[in-house]
Order: sequence, then structure tokens, then C-alpha cells
Amino acid sequence: MASYEPDRLSPAQVAAMRRSLRNGRAAMTRRSLLRASTGGALALGGLGALSACGIPAAGKTEGGTAADDHSAEEKTVSFSNWTEYMDVDDSGKHHPTLDAFTERTGIKVKYTEDINDNNEFFGKIKPQLAAGQDTGRDIVVLTDWLAARLIRLGWVQKLDPSNLPHAYANLSGQFRSPDWDPGRAYSYPWQGISTVIAYNKKALDGIEVKSVSDLLDNPKLKGRVGFLTEMRDSMGMTLLDMGKDPAKFTDDDYDAAIARLQKGVDSGQIRRFTGNDYTSDITSGDFAACIAWAGDVVQLKADSPDVDFVIPDSGYLTSSDNMLIPNKARHKTNAERLMDYYYEPEPAAELAAYINYVCPVDGVKDALAKIDEDAANNPLIIPDKAMQAKSHSFRSLSSKEETAYEAKFAKLTGA
Repeated sequence: MASYEPDRLSPAQVAAMRRSLRNGRAAMTRRSLLRASTGGALALGGLGALSACGIPAAGKTEGGTAADDHSAEEKTVSFSNWTEYMDVDDSGKHHPTLDAFTERTGIKVKYTEDINDNNEFFGKIKPQLAAGQDTGRDIVVLTDWLAARLIRLGWVQKLDPSNLPHAYANLSGQFRSPDWDPGRAYSYPWQGISTVIAYNKKALDGIEVKSVSDLLDNPKLKGRVGFLTEMRDSMGMTLLDMGKDPAKFTDDDYDAAIARLQKGVDSGQIRRFTGNDYTSDITSGDFAACIAWAGDVVQLKADSPDVDFVIPDSGYLTSSDNMLIPNKARHKTNAERLMDYYYEPEPAAELAAYINYVCPVDGVKDALAKIDEDAANNPLIIPDKAMQAKSHSFRSLSSKEETAYEAKFAKLTGA
């Protein structure tokens, strides 16, 4: 097992956390900008798909620490998630998909929106996990890098594939085998998060933007370009533009990408680094183009005819928020049943239609067309195979790398 992470965050990591809390993805309410729509039925992908594109064997065999599983006698499951990351009914008080799960299984879901930031939540559960105690949670939803950390620390339980037939069969290919959890032995995606280029057609006034190079090198865009305060998003997109794979880059590659962005800062080409507040900049035209999160762009396009997006030929970055079962969770089987439920057609469709992030469940498009044709045809929600092929992930970082990289990025952004 890899070495444990340090107990204390470096100053650069603290700065990154503060950026995230202030205006990064942590500051986003995942439904605040997105429009709700109704759910519907999908066609279930067959289990036979496993023979054609089965998930590779996990590279890690040791699991976390299990507790006695009380699922049979305690018909409950505790689910911790981010805010505004679940479908709600018209009253805003009930979650239709969770209600349907309870009605079918008799398992009551204690659903809590108590995750506002990855680092903050890690600090909340770390003392219990480090002490080998139950956190009181059966499922937690964490972004890639923190999911990777908990797996490295041995603080989450290995999943039982026999309780996850739909997840095993229907997980989209682009999410099947991240380097931090080969074969998805410990996690399954809740939703995917894509990073793309957004632009304002009116502000561009005929200027063509197809790549990060266009953002950084076209003098006509000077002072009207935005990048994100989230290191992995801005650096990942820049590395791709430079012909480097974010899943395999070296220290020298990272430094070259920093230098490329530093030139854009020094010349005034980059107006500023932002969190979710870029939405007002791109809508108003203060930004002619910027690095953006696809979940926002879906709604911005619907509300503003001037806003659109482009996927660079070099590719785009995709991360995911992931469901995991902490050590000592009392209801592991119930948790796995709930995880698997969201890889069934109907609940997956209802969730995707409501949230508008990247659905990690294969075979959704035809059914979504019956619910919302625009959503079904939107590659930011249901990527087609060509778009999936352009998807890249930012590789896992060691503690030493994360400290060094965040420090360099913080200096670049002035954080």
C-alpha cells in the first residue's frame, strides 16, 4: 500500500481549498444554474455487454476494514452527498428516486447533504477513519483525487460485484478504470464532470476559437480570456493543448504548462482565474472565451443564445464524483444495493435529467429522447463515442507532487 498522506495540509493546499470554498466547484450548488425536468424509462443494457467490454481485474486486492453487516436486520442506509445533487419533487422536500428505492426494497435512506468541499469533509471524517471507527455513513460521494486518497489509506471497503450487477454492466467506458481504482474495485461514479471551452459568440465577433492555443495566442482576445482556479482543470486542458497526456505527464511537462500560462498572465492575455463566477463573465461578454465546466454550459446555452462551447481536437478533461463505502459502515449490502440502483435505467434517467452533469450509465440516449430531446442530444450530458474518445483524466498525484504542483499554481494565479 502507498504511504499515508500527511496529517497537515501544505500552505499551497490550504490556499487551493480556500479557492474552492470561495468560488470553485465547492461553491457551486449543483442545481442552482440548472433546469429541472422529469424522469422516464430507459432500455436496460444487457449483462452480455460484459463479455465485450468487461471491467478489467482490479489491481488492488486488499480491502478496507469491514464491520459486521447489519443490512438484513436494519433496513436503512446512510448516504452523504453534495448539496443540490439529487432529484427533488415539485415541493422540494422529497427525492423521487430515493422514495422509489425505499418503496421497492423497504430500505429507508437517511440522505444528508453534508459535503460542501472535499478537504473540509475529509477533515470531518478523518479522525474516525484513522481510529478505525464507524463514521455513521454507509455511502459518501467524493471527487476523484480524494477518493484516491481514501483508497490508498485503506479507509474504504472493497465492493462485492455480486451486489452490483447493473453497475458492473452499464458503467460507461470512459469511467471504467481510473488509475487510482483499476477495475472500480472500491468506487462507482455518481456523476461525471467535464471541462470544456465556453465562448460568447457576440463577444468573439467572428474570431474563431477551437483550442486552448487560440485562447492564449490570439492578440484579439487579449484581456478577455478566463481560466479556472481549479488546478487540475486549467493545467489539464493546457497540458492536452501542448500534446501531453494529463494521465502521464512529468514534472518537466507540468513546469512547461505553468510557463505557458504564466506568459498569458504576464502579457495580460488572461483576464483572470475564476471559479464558478465565470458564468456571469461569459454571459455578459467580459470573457470572450474561457475554460468552463460543462454542467454550467448546459444551462448557459439554454438561457443565452450567445453562449456556446467547443471540444478542442486535443481533447478535454473529465473527472467524476464517486460513491464509496467507508470502513466500519454498518450497512454495506444495503449501500451496494443503493449504488447499483442508480445504474438501473429509470433512476439513472431521472437523475441525469435533473442534474444535467455527465451521466456515467451507458444506453441512456434513446430513453432520454422520450423525456427531453435536447438533453438526449447534448454531448455534455450524454457523450457520444467520438466525444468519449476525446476524454482524458488527470492522473493521481502523490502527496509530494500535490504540494509542489499546488504551490506553483498558487503562485501563477496570485492565490
